[in-house]
Amino acid sequence: MRQNPLKRIVELQKQGKNVGIYSVCSANRYVIEAALRRGMSDGSCVLIESTANQCDQNGGYTGMKPADFKEFVLDIADKTGFDKGKIFLGGDHLGPLTFAYKNETEAMADAEELIRHYVGAGFTKIHIDTSMKVKSDDPNVRLSDELIAGRGARLARVAEETYKKLLGSDPDAVPPVYIIGSEVPIPGGAVGSEDTGVQVTKVEDFKNTVAAFEKAFAEAGLGRDVWDRVIGVVVQPGVEEKDSGCTEYDRGKAKDLMASIKDFPSLVFEGHSTDYQTKIKLRELIEDGVGILKVGPGLTFAMREAMFALEHIEKEMLCGTDTEPSRFADTLDNAMLKDDKHWRKHYQGTEQEIRLKRKYSFSDRCRYYMPVPEVEAASERLIANLRANGIPLNLLSQFMPIQYTKVREGLLENDPVALIEDRITNTIDEYLYATHQSELM
Repeated sequence: MRQNPLKRIVELQKQGKNVGIYSVCSANRYVIEAALRRGMSDGSCVLIESTANQCDQNGGYTGMKPADFKEFVLDIADKTGFDKGKIFLGGDHLGPLTFAYKNETEAMADAEELIRHYVGAGFTKIHIDTSMKVKSDDPNVRLSDELIAGRGARLARVAEETYKKLLGSDPDAVPPVYIIGSEVPIPGGAVGSEDTGVQVTKVEDFKNTVAAFEKAFAEAGLGRDVWDRVIGVVVQPGVEEKDSGCTEYDRGKAKDLMASIKDFPSLVFEGHSTDYQTKIKLRELIEDGVGILKVGPGLTFAMREAMFALEHIEKEMLCGTDTEPSRFADTLDNAMLKDDKHWRKHYQGTEQEIRLKRKYSFSDRCRYYMPVPEVEAASERLIANLRANGIPLNLLSQFMPIQYTKVREGLLENDPVALIEDRITNTIDEYLYATHQSELM
Protein backbone atom coordinates (compact mmCIF):
# COMPACT_ATOMS: atom_id res chain seq x y z
CA MET A 1 0.00 0.00 0.00
CA ARG A 2 1.27 3.43 -0.97
CA GLN A 3 1.86 6.00 1.74
CA ASN A 4 -0.20 9.14 1.69
CA PRO A 5 2.29 12.00 1.21
CA LEU A 6 0.47 14.03 3.88
CA LYS A 7 1.99 11.71 6.48
CA ARG A 8 5.25 13.50 5.79
CA ILE A 9 3.91 16.44 7.79
CA VAL A 10 4.07 14.26 10.89
CA GLU A 11 7.50 12.87 10.01
CA LEU A 12 9.04 16.31 9.54
CA GLN A 13 7.41 17.77 12.63
CA LYS A 14 8.68 14.91 14.77
CA GLN A 15 12.16 15.51 13.35
CA GLY A 16 11.94 19.00 14.79
CA LYS A 17 11.35 20.71 11.47
CA ASN A 18 8.79 23.50 11.39
CA VAL A 19 6.91 22.29 8.33
CA GLY A 20 3.18 22.07 7.84
CA ILE A 21 0.53 22.86 5.27
CA TYR A 22 -2.28 25.36 4.94
CA SER A 23 -5.69 24.11 3.87
CA VAL A 24 -7.80 26.06 1.38
CA CYS A 25 -11.34 25.64 2.71
CA SER A 26 -13.21 27.23 -0.14
CA ALA A 27 -15.20 26.38 -3.24
CA ASN A 28 -14.55 29.78 -4.82
CA ARG A 29 -12.94 29.65 -8.26
CA TYR A 30 -10.79 32.75 -7.77
CA VAL A 31 -9.49 31.44 -4.44
CA ILE A 32 -8.62 28.00 -5.78
CA GLU A 33 -6.98 29.41 -8.89
CA ALA A 34 -4.92 31.82 -6.80
CA ALA A 35 -3.79 28.97 -4.54
CA LEU A 36 -2.73 26.83 -7.48
CA ARG A 37 -0.90 29.66 -9.23
CA ARG A 38 0.93 30.51 -6.02
CA GLY A 39 1.76 26.84 -5.53
CA MET A 40 3.36 26.79 -8.97
CA SER A 41 5.54 29.81 -8.23
CA ASP A 42 6.43 28.46 -4.77
CA GLY A 43 7.05 24.91 -5.97
CA SER A 44 4.73 23.57 -3.27
CA CYS A 45 1.75 21.27 -2.99
CA VAL A 46 -1.77 22.59 -2.36
CA LEU A 47 -4.40 21.18 0.00
CA ILE A 48 -8.01 22.05 -0.88
CA GLU A 49 -10.91 20.98 1.30
CA SER A 50 -14.66 20.97 0.98
CA THR A 51 -16.90 20.95 4.03
CA ALA A 52 -19.86 18.66 4.52
CA ASN A 53 -22.27 21.53 3.95
CA GLN A 54 -20.51 22.72 0.79
CA CYS A 55 -20.58 19.37 -1.00
CA ASP A 56 -22.43 16.20 -0.11
CA GLN A 57 -24.27 13.35 -1.82
CA ASN A 58 -27.16 15.76 -2.48
CA GLY A 59 -25.04 18.62 -3.79
CA GLY A 60 -24.68 20.79 -0.67
CA TYR A 61 -25.07 24.55 -0.93
CA THR A 62 -22.67 24.69 -3.89
CA GLY A 63 -24.73 22.23 -5.92
CA MET A 64 -21.67 19.99 -6.24
CA LYS A 65 -21.24 16.42 -5.07
CA PRO A 66 -17.69 15.46 -3.99
CA ALA A 67 -16.90 14.03 -7.44
CA ASP A 68 -18.11 17.26 -9.02
CA PHE A 69 -15.93 19.31 -6.68
CA LYS A 70 -12.93 17.19 -7.61
CA GLU A 71 -13.53 17.82 -11.31
CA PHE A 72 -14.05 21.51 -10.58
CA VAL A 73 -10.62 21.70 -8.95
CA LEU A 74 -8.91 19.60 -11.62
CA ASP A 75 -10.38 21.79 -14.36
CA ILE A 76 -8.81 24.81 -12.68
CA ALA A 77 -5.53 22.89 -12.45
CA ASP A 78 -5.70 22.27 -16.20
CA LYS A 79 -6.28 25.97 -16.79
CA THR A 80 -3.35 27.04 -14.65
CA GLY A 81 -0.99 24.20 -15.62
CA PHE A 82 -0.60 23.09 -12.02
CA ASP A 83 0.75 19.58 -11.44
CA LYS A 84 -2.29 17.53 -10.37
CA GLY A 85 0.00 15.18 -8.49
CA LYS A 86 0.62 18.01 -6.02
CA ILE A 87 -3.06 18.55 -5.22
CA PHE A 88 -4.53 17.02 -2.08
CA LEU A 89 -8.29 16.99 -1.64
CA GLY A 90 -9.88 16.80 1.78
CA GLY A 91 -13.33 16.43 3.26
CA ASP A 92 -13.99 18.56 6.34
CA HIS A 93 -16.42 17.79 9.19
CA LEU A 94 -17.65 14.60 7.56
CA GLY A 95 -20.31 13.07 9.77
CA PRO A 96 -23.93 13.76 10.71
CA LEU A 97 -23.45 17.56 10.74
CA THR A 98 -26.00 18.37 8.04
CA PHE A 99 -28.26 15.46 9.01
CA ALA A 100 -28.39 16.23 12.73
CA TYR A 101 -32.12 16.99 12.55
CA LYS A 102 -32.69 13.25 12.02
CA ASN A 103 -32.59 10.40 14.51
CA GLU A 104 -29.33 8.50 14.92
CA THR A 105 -30.21 5.62 12.59
CA GLU A 106 -31.04 7.93 9.69
CA ALA A 107 -28.38 10.54 10.43
CA MET A 108 -25.57 8.00 10.60
CA ALA A 109 -26.78 6.21 7.48
CA ASP A 110 -26.62 9.53 5.64
CA ALA A 111 -23.19 10.21 7.15
CA GLU A 112 -21.96 6.85 5.88
CA GLU A 113 -23.16 7.69 2.39
CA LEU A 114 -21.40 11.05 2.66
CA ILE A 115 -18.14 9.28 3.48
CA ARG A 116 -18.61 6.88 0.54
CA HIS A 117 -18.95 9.80 -1.85
CA TYR A 118 -15.82 11.55 -0.58
CA VAL A 119 -13.52 8.52 -0.40
CA GLY A 120 -14.97 7.05 -3.59
CA ALA A 121 -14.17 10.29 -5.43
CA GLY A 122 -10.53 10.02 -4.36
CA PHE A 123 -10.37 12.51 -1.50
CA THR A 124 -7.36 11.49 0.56
CA LYS A 125 -7.70 13.61 3.72
CA ILE A 126 -10.80 12.76 5.71
CA HIS A 127 -11.86 14.68 8.80
CA ILE A 128 -14.29 12.49 10.71
CA ASP A 129 -16.46 14.66 12.94
CA THR A 130 -19.17 13.00 15.01
CA SER A 131 -19.14 15.53 17.83
CA MET A 132 -22.58 16.98 17.14
CA LYS A 133 -25.83 15.72 18.65
CA VAL A 134 -28.55 14.25 16.46
CA LYS A 135 -32.28 14.47 17.08
CA SER A 136 -32.49 11.31 19.19
CA ASP A 137 -29.65 12.38 21.53
CA ASP A 138 -30.61 13.79 24.91
CA PRO A 139 -30.26 17.57 24.53
CA ASN A 140 -29.42 17.94 28.22
CA VAL A 141 -26.62 15.37 28.40
CA ARG A 142 -23.11 15.80 27.00
CA LEU A 143 -22.14 13.27 24.35
CA SER A 144 -19.59 10.90 25.82
CA ASP A 145 -16.17 10.46 24.26
CA GLU A 146 -17.04 6.79 23.78
CA LEU A 147 -20.21 7.55 21.80
CA ILE A 148 -18.50 10.15 19.63
CA ALA A 149 -15.56 7.83 18.97
CA GLY A 150 -17.82 4.84 18.30
CA ARG A 151 -19.71 6.76 15.64
CA GLY A 152 -16.42 7.98 14.22
CA ALA A 153 -14.99 4.47 14.00
CA ARG A 154 -18.14 3.37 12.19
CA LEU A 155 -17.51 6.03 9.55
CA ALA A 156 -13.82 5.11 9.33
CA ARG A 157 -14.78 1.52 8.62
CA VAL A 158 -17.03 2.70 5.76
CA ALA A 159 -14.16 4.82 4.47
CA GLU A 160 -11.83 1.81 4.46
CA GLU A 161 -14.37 -0.36 2.69
CA THR A 162 -14.86 2.34 0.08
CA TYR A 163 -11.12 2.73 -0.41
CA LYS A 164 -10.74 -1.01 -1.04
CA LYS A 165 -13.44 -0.80 -3.72
CA LEU A 166 -11.68 2.21 -5.22
CA LEU A 167 -8.49 0.18 -5.59
CA GLY A 168 -10.38 -2.12 -7.96
CA SER A 169 -10.78 0.68 -10.50
CA ASP A 170 -7.67 2.66 -9.55
CA PRO A 171 -4.81 0.46 -8.30
CA ASP A 172 -2.69 3.58 -7.67
CA ALA A 173 -5.26 5.20 -5.37
CA VAL A 174 -3.61 6.72 -2.31
CA PRO A 175 -4.98 5.52 1.04
CA PRO A 176 -6.78 8.22 3.01
CA VAL A 177 -5.39 9.76 6.15
CA TYR A 178 -7.76 10.70 8.93
CA ILE A 179 -8.28 13.68 11.18
CA ILE A 180 -10.34 13.24 14.33
CA GLY A 181 -11.83 15.67 16.84
CA SER A 182 -13.76 18.91 16.51
CA GLU A 183 -13.48 22.52 17.59
CA VAL A 184 -15.33 25.57 18.80
CA PRO A 185 -17.20 27.16 17.09
CA ILE A 186 -19.21 24.96 14.72
CA PRO A 187 -18.06 24.77 11.08
CA GLY A 188 -19.13 27.83 9.13
CA GLY A 189 -18.46 30.26 11.95
CA ALA A 190 -19.70 31.29 15.36
CA VAL A 191 -23.37 32.04 15.89
CA GLY A 192 -23.88 35.57 17.19
CA SER A 193 -21.36 38.32 17.69
CA GLU A 194 -20.86 38.12 21.43
CA ASP A 195 -17.30 37.46 22.57
CA THR A 196 -17.46 34.85 25.30
CA GLY A 197 -13.76 34.13 25.08
CA VAL A 198 -12.01 31.31 23.26
CA GLN A 199 -11.11 28.40 25.50
CA VAL A 200 -7.94 26.46 24.75
CA THR A 201 -8.56 22.71 24.63
CA LYS A 202 -7.65 21.03 27.92
CA VAL A 203 -4.81 18.51 27.72
CA GLU A 204 -7.01 15.93 29.44
CA ASP A 205 -9.76 16.36 26.85
CA PHE A 206 -7.30 16.03 23.97
CA LYS A 207 -5.78 12.85 25.39
CA ASN A 208 -9.18 11.37 26.19
CA THR A 209 -10.27 11.98 22.60
CA VAL A 210 -7.24 10.13 21.24
CA ALA A 211 -7.66 7.22 23.66
CA ALA A 212 -11.38 6.87 22.94
CA PHE A 213 -10.87 6.87 19.18
CA GLU A 214 -7.97 4.43 19.28
CA LYS A 215 -10.06 2.02 21.35
CA ALA A 216 -13.11 2.46 19.10
CA PHE A 217 -11.07 1.81 15.96
CA ALA A 218 -9.80 -1.45 17.45
CA GLU A 219 -13.27 -2.50 18.56
CA ALA A 220 -14.59 -1.80 15.06
CA GLY A 221 -12.09 -4.26 13.63
CA LEU A 222 -9.91 -1.63 12.05
CA GLY A 223 -6.31 -2.78 11.98
CA ARG A 224 -3.28 -0.98 13.33
CA ASP A 225 -2.45 0.12 9.80
CA VAL A 226 -5.68 2.13 9.72
CA TRP A 227 -5.04 3.78 13.09
CA ASP A 228 -1.54 4.66 11.88
CA ARG A 229 -3.21 6.76 9.19
CA VAL A 230 -4.85 8.96 11.80
CA ILE A 231 -2.40 11.85 11.52
CA GLY A 232 -4.13 14.76 13.19
CA VAL A 233 -6.44 15.85 15.98
CA VAL A 234 -8.52 19.03 15.81
CA VAL A 235 -8.05 21.14 18.92
CA GLN A 236 -8.74 24.73 19.87
CA PRO A 237 -5.38 26.46 20.40
CA GLY A 238 -7.15 29.70 21.27
CA VAL A 239 -7.80 31.34 17.89
CA GLU A 240 -10.97 32.60 16.25
CA GLU A 241 -12.06 35.33 13.86
CA LYS A 242 -14.59 37.94 14.92
CA ASP A 243 -16.66 40.43 12.93
CA SER A 244 -13.95 43.09 13.14
CA GLY A 245 -10.87 41.31 14.38
CA CYS A 246 -9.69 37.99 15.71
CA THR A 247 -8.53 36.30 18.88
CA GLU A 248 -4.80 35.98 18.35
CA TYR A 249 -2.79 32.93 19.24
CA ASP A 250 -1.20 33.22 22.68
CA ARG A 251 1.65 30.77 23.20
CA GLY A 252 1.51 31.21 26.94
CA LYS A 253 -2.11 30.16 27.19
CA ALA A 254 -1.63 27.17 24.90
CA LYS A 255 1.77 25.94 26.14
CA ASP A 256 0.46 22.91 28.06
CA LEU A 257 -1.71 21.77 25.16
CA MET A 258 1.10 22.24 22.66
CA ALA A 259 3.61 20.39 24.83
CA SER A 260 1.25 17.41 25.05
CA ILE A 261 1.52 16.60 21.32
CA LYS A 262 5.08 15.44 21.97
CA ASP A 263 3.60 12.39 23.73
CA PHE A 264 2.14 11.21 20.42
CA PRO A 265 4.82 10.38 17.82
CA SER A 266 2.32 9.81 15.00
CA LEU A 267 0.07 12.85 15.49
CA VAL A 268 0.03 16.58 14.86
CA PHE A 269 -2.61 19.14 15.69
CA GLU A 270 -4.99 20.55 13.10
CA GLY A 271 -5.96 24.16 13.73
CA HIS A 272 -9.28 25.48 12.47
CA SER A 273 -10.35 29.13 12.16
CA THR A 274 -6.79 30.42 11.79
CA ASP A 275 -8.06 33.20 9.50
CA TYR A 276 -6.63 36.70 10.14
CA GLN A 277 -3.79 35.55 12.37
CA THR A 278 -0.60 37.44 11.51
CA LYS A 279 2.10 35.53 9.69
CA ILE A 280 4.12 35.58 12.92
CA LYS A 281 1.30 33.91 14.85
CA LEU A 282 0.77 31.39 12.06
CA ARG A 283 4.44 30.48 12.17
CA GLU A 284 4.26 30.10 15.95
CA LEU A 285 1.36 27.67 15.55
CA ILE A 286 3.43 25.55 13.17
CA GLU A 287 6.46 25.70 15.46
CA ASP A 288 4.33 24.61 18.41
CA GLY A 289 2.89 21.46 16.80
CA VAL A 290 0.00 22.49 14.55
CA GLY A 291 0.73 20.73 11.27
CA ILE A 292 -2.38 21.84 9.36
CA LEU A 293 -3.71 25.42 9.29
CA LYS A 294 -7.27 25.76 8.02
CA VAL A 295 -8.26 29.02 6.28
CA GLY A 296 -11.52 29.85 4.52
CA PRO A 297 -13.21 33.21 5.19
CA GLY A 298 -9.85 34.98 5.17
CA LEU A 299 -9.37 34.07 1.51
CA THR A 300 -12.84 35.02 0.29
CA PHE A 301 -12.66 38.19 2.38
CA ALA A 302 -9.57 39.18 0.39
CA MET A 303 -11.38 38.36 -2.85
CA ARG A 304 -14.35 40.51 -1.81
CA GLU A 305 -12.01 43.37 -0.88
CA ALA A 306 -10.48 43.23 -4.35
CA MET A 307 -13.85 43.20 -6.08
CA PHE A 308 -15.10 46.17 -4.06
CA ALA A 309 -11.90 48.04 -4.89
CA LEU A 310 -12.35 47.26 -8.58
CA GLU A 311 -15.93 48.50 -8.43
CA HIS A 312 -14.68 51.82 -7.04
CA ILE A 313 -12.38 52.02 -10.07
CA GLU A 314 -15.27 51.12 -12.36
CA LYS A 315 -17.49 53.87 -10.89
CA GLU A 316 -14.82 56.50 -11.48
CA MET A 317 -14.18 55.30 -15.02
CA LEU A 318 -17.82 55.09 -16.06
CA CYS A 319 -19.05 58.27 -14.40
CA GLY A 320 -20.81 60.38 -17.07
CA THR A 321 -20.75 57.61 -19.68
CA ASP A 322 -23.54 55.48 -21.15
CA THR A 323 -21.94 52.18 -20.10
CA GLU A 324 -24.05 50.14 -17.70
CA PRO A 325 -22.15 49.72 -14.40
CA SER A 326 -21.99 46.38 -12.61
CA ARG A 327 -23.47 47.53 -9.29
CA PHE A 328 -21.68 44.53 -7.81
CA ALA A 329 -21.81 45.53 -4.12
CA ASP A 330 -25.49 46.47 -4.26
CA THR A 331 -26.36 43.27 -6.11
CA LEU A 332 -24.50 41.19 -3.54
CA ASP A 333 -26.23 42.92 -0.64
CA ASN A 334 -29.65 42.57 -2.27
CA ALA A 335 -29.04 38.83 -2.66
CA MET A 336 -28.19 38.60 1.03
CA LEU A 337 -31.34 40.52 1.99
CA LYS A 338 -33.47 38.36 -0.28
CA ASP A 339 -32.26 35.17 1.42
CA ASP A 340 -30.83 35.69 4.89
CA LYS A 341 -30.36 32.07 5.96
CA HIS A 342 -26.56 32.18 5.66
CA TRP A 343 -26.03 35.28 7.81
CA ARG A 344 -29.02 36.22 9.94
CA LYS A 345 -28.14 34.15 13.02
CA HIS A 346 -24.47 35.15 12.79
CA TYR A 347 -24.86 38.94 12.76
CA GLN A 348 -26.32 40.85 15.67
CA GLY A 349 -26.61 44.54 16.52
CA THR A 350 -28.36 47.65 15.25
CA GLU A 351 -29.60 47.90 11.68
CA GLN A 352 -26.53 49.98 10.79
CA GLU A 353 -24.15 47.51 12.46
CA ILE A 354 -25.70 44.55 10.65
CA ARG A 355 -25.54 46.43 7.34
CA LEU A 356 -21.80 46.90 7.79
CA LYS A 357 -21.32 43.29 8.86
CA ARG A 358 -23.06 41.98 5.75
CA LYS A 359 -20.46 43.73 3.64
CA TYR A 360 -17.32 43.81 5.76
CA SER A 361 -17.43 41.21 8.55
CA PHE A 362 -14.31 39.07 8.87
CA SER A 363 -16.62 36.06 9.13
CA ASP A 364 -17.46 36.86 5.48
CA ARG A 365 -20.92 35.40 5.20
CA CYS A 366 -21.22 37.00 1.75
CA ARG A 367 -19.06 34.16 0.42
CA TYR A 368 -22.20 32.00 0.37
CA TYR A 369 -23.82 34.35 -2.13
CA MET A 370 -21.11 34.53 -4.79
CA PRO A 371 -22.67 31.62 -6.77
CA VAL A 372 -26.11 33.33 -6.89
CA PRO A 373 -26.83 33.94 -10.62
CA GLU A 374 -27.43 37.69 -10.34
CA VAL A 375 -24.25 38.10 -8.27
CA GLU A 376 -22.25 36.11 -10.80
CA ALA A 377 -23.70 38.26 -13.58
CA ALA A 378 -22.70 41.46 -11.77
CA SER A 379 -19.21 40.06 -11.22
CA GLU A 380 -18.87 39.23 -14.91
CA ARG A 381 -20.10 42.69 -15.90
CA LEU A 382 -17.57 44.31 -13.57
CA ILE A 383 -14.71 42.38 -15.14
CA ALA A 384 -15.99 43.00 -18.68
CA ASN A 385 -16.33 46.75 -18.10
CA LEU A 386 -12.80 47.00 -16.71
CA ARG A 387 -11.33 44.94 -19.53
CA ALA A 388 -13.17 46.95 -22.18
CA ASN A 389 -11.91 50.27 -20.87
CA GLY A 390 -8.58 49.32 -19.30
CA ILE A 391 -7.63 50.16 -15.72
CA PRO A 392 -5.78 53.48 -15.42
CA LEU A 393 -2.70 53.27 -13.25
CA ASN A 394 -3.69 56.30 -11.20
CA LEU A 395 -6.95 54.64 -10.15
CA LEU A 396 -5.19 51.35 -9.54
CA SER A 397 -2.75 53.18 -7.27
CA GLN A 398 -5.64 54.78 -5.40
CA PHE A 399 -7.65 51.63 -4.71
CA MET A 400 -5.17 48.72 -4.97
CA PRO A 401 -1.74 50.18 -4.13
CA ILE A 402 0.02 46.85 -3.51
CA GLN A 403 -1.10 45.50 -6.87
CA TYR A 404 -0.25 48.85 -8.50
CA THR A 405 3.37 48.45 -7.45
CA LYS A 406 3.52 44.91 -8.83
CA VAL A 407 2.02 46.07 -12.14
CA ARG A 408 4.56 48.88 -12.39
CA GLU A 409 7.40 46.44 -11.69
CA GLY A 410 6.18 44.06 -14.40
CA LEU A 411 5.32 41.34 -11.89
CA LEU A 412 1.56 41.41 -12.41
CA GLU A 413 -0.76 41.84 -15.37
CA ASN A 414 -3.09 44.83 -15.18
CA ASP A 415 -6.16 42.64 -15.61
CA PRO A 416 -9.10 42.51 -13.17
CA VAL A 417 -8.97 38.75 -12.58
CA ALA A 418 -5.20 38.84 -12.10
CA LEU A 419 -5.65 41.69 -9.63
CA ILE A 420 -8.32 39.79 -7.67
CA GLU A 421 -6.19 36.69 -7.44
CA ASP A 422 -3.12 38.64 -6.42
CA ARG A 423 -5.05 40.20 -3.54
CA ILE A 424 -5.95 36.67 -2.43
CA THR A 425 -2.31 35.71 -2.79
CA ASN A 426 -1.38 38.39 -0.24
CA THR A 427 -3.23 36.25 2.32
CA ILE A 428 -1.84 32.98 0.99
CA ASP A 429 1.69 34.31 1.42
CA GLU A 430 1.06 34.78 5.13
CA TYR A 431 0.45 31.03 5.36
CA LEU A 432 3.38 30.02 3.16
CA TYR A 433 5.62 32.10 5.43
CA ALA A 434 4.47 29.87 8.27
CA THR A 435 4.27 26.41 6.70
CA HIS A 436 7.37 25.99 4.50
CA GLN A 437 5.21 23.43 2.69
CA SER A 438 7.43 23.36 -0.39
CA GLU A 439 9.54 20.92 1.69
CA LEU A 440 6.74 18.33 1.75
CA MET A 441 7.23 17.11 -1.83
